[in-house]
Amino acid sequence: MSEKPVTVLLVGRANERVHARLGEHFDIVAVPYGETPDIPADAVAKIRGAAIAGPFSAAWMDALPNLELVSSFGVGYDKLDVRHAASRGIVATNTPDVLSDEVADTAIGLLLNTVRQLPQAENWLRSGRWVKDGAFAVSPLSLRNRSVGIYGLGRIGLEIAKRLEPFKVTIGYHTRNQRSDVSYTYYPSLKAMAEAVDTLICILPKTEETHKAINAEILTALGKDGVLINVGRGWTVDEDALIEALKTGVIAGAGLDVFQEEPHVPAGLLELPNVSLLPHVASASVATRNAMADLVADNLISWFAGKGPISPVPETPVKR
Repeated sequence: MSEKPVTVLLVGRANERVHARLGEHFDIVAVPYGETPDIPADAVAKIRGAAIAGPFSAAWMDALPNLELVSSFGVGYDKLDVRHAASRGIVATNTPDVLSDEVADTAIGLLLNTVRQLPQAENWLRSGRWVKDGAFAVSPLSLRNRSVGIYGLGRIGLEIAKRLEPFKVTIGYHTRNQRSDVSYTYYPSLKAMAEAVDTLICILPKTEETHKAINAEILTALGKDGVLINVGRGWTVDEDALIEALKTGVIAGAGLDVFQEEPHVPAGLLELPNVSLLPHVASASVATRNAMADLVADNLISWFAGKGPISPVPETPVKR
């Protein structure tokens, strides 16, 4: 069997479907992720593409003199050094759109779990307390008549907003720039939005500007009936401030799928009765993960077929 014309590097714990799809088209070199690249010396010069599912630093890129494209598994790519990739003329791709529906669905489910305390009610039933102690307490919150502010109205934020419309809530948003293609209320600042709404849904990437943007001031502005939902990045929320706000009644509840130091969740959150916590599962369905894996592979296949990348990130050039 002859060698395939292009060699692709698989870094870290690659989705099995990525490995299988790429193996049909390329020679594969699979290596574990480490701070320092550990790539077989005889493969370094051959590698022209890479598929990753985690960090990919300048050191990794510089270890591969003929690297052309890095295909990243996930919509967020904050652990991929795109600035260095751009400086090297390397194209980077991610997997947007294919997970938007799943994440949006999870955001709505997390919101309902939080305001109606559905996980707590199920635990009450499963533990036999319905029989022993009677009916579960009525939930102090409801989704009825709520006003929702979406922090980040990109692809996923828009899908969340569309799903909220049938719930008859009012919808607003804050982004750096006002959109001309939606009728939702635009707020020029996060604080202005927090003051105007009682439910804040965060769906932002990890950037320097968003670090702990949801802090004590924003939580206070959200108010005592306020609910925070985060399906973006744990980086965006000051977890200490959130714990204090939940303990003291500054806000009423929170639903979180993401945390600052995953998989470690602060004990202060685990101890609280007015939070709903998920282990970063927003896109974790077989169908969505398969679609993400296919897009990782298809970006590489398309590039080396001379058709260009399918979903390049805006920070890197697309040249041939």
